[in-house]
Amino acid sequence: MAATMAACQSASENAVDPQQFHEEILVFDTHNDVLITSIMQGADIGQRLDHGHTDLPRLREGGVDVQVFAVWSDASGDFAFANQQIDALMHLISQNPDQIELALQSQSIEQITSQGKIAALIGIEGGHMIEDRLDYLDSLHQRGAKYLTLTWNNSVSWATSATDETNPARAEDRRIGLSEFGRELIRHMNAIGMMVDLSHVGRQTFYDVLDVTTKPVLVTHSNAYALAPHPRNLHDDQIEAIRENGGVIGINFYSGFVDSLYVKNVHDAYCEYVGEDAELYSTDQQLARLPAEGKEAVRPPLDMLMDHLDYLVQKAGIDHVMLGSDFDGVDSTPIGLDDVADFPVLTKALLERGYSQSDVRKIMGENMMRVLRENGI
Repeated sequence: MAATMAACQSASENAVDPQQFHEEILVFDTHNDVLITSIMQGADIGQRLDHGHTDLPRLREGGVDVQVFAVWSDASGDFAFANQQIDALMHLISQNPDQIELALQSQSIEQITSQGKIAALIGIEGGHMIEDRLDYLDSLHQRGAKYLTLTWNNSVSWATSATDETNPARAEDRRIGLSEFGRELIRHMNAIGMMVDLSHVGRQTFYDVLDVTTKPVLVTHSNAYALAPHPRNLHDDQIEAIRENGGVIGINFYSGFVDSLYVKNVHDAYCEYVGEDAELYSTDQQLARLPAEGKEAVRPPLDMLMDHLDYLVQKAGIDHVMLGSDFDGVDSTPIGLDDVADFPVLTKALLERGYSQSDVRKIMGENMMRVLRENGI
């Protein structure tokens, strides 16, 4: 009887209109690349665009309350370019003060969102942009950067990336893991209240950081390696280590991190729609050459993304999973997640999978808020 009553209570709790519930809860996306792909290309995302994944009208339509804007570059980028991107974000905010505002503390996030505006945060994606200088890190932090993704796909002198660590030809000349400067940097970030993001880093760097940090870390946009064995995804022991650290993992929407057969599917579609010589092109290049029908055919179902989310919850616990879409940083997403207007789809899917309202609130935003506070932000 007790089990029956509990099941009935759970069913009653989830008997809620998903769209209405989505509008009531805090929705926090920890990683979006619209700065580099649209804003730095001259697009005004204050207006609805006919390209890309992100603009302010669609963010509002998707009920996104807090958006982290990633400051990104490839290995050629530097401190000056990082500042140019922050300048561009500040210009967007100055042109749309009734819609979006920069948040510097967790308390200001609450104030901004209570006014019906989007709270904008800044994340630096790629430690190469601090040019091995703590004063450059401090400068970006003072401008509002709340996390640093230690590496992108390229390693830095003080930390190894997952891409390099899994490619012996690229790792031979590099120290594996954190250098002493890297350890000093982690201690410094803990002290100033700047979060460490371990997406993109190699396994040795990952564990070196956990040995040093005294604060919960982020893995802003990565999935489960067990379901999609990509170097950018987390192995079970890493997922469990994040739980022990008290950190949080952001589910990534990129089809290649969701579907273990994505590379094969793109290759097969390329051969079907375009022809031979597929070996001359990378997966991204093959996808770009596909017609719209072919691009749609290789998108995984939404359920596959939700399977990753379920897996992370199973291994790490409900308090350690969040959203890290990677919108505008990826060229293929699961069916149903076309752009930032589609975040309500996730709330609906979570409720349909039996997550309680409390659990959904945690995944959609509260877990990230907790880690902000525990980092002194």
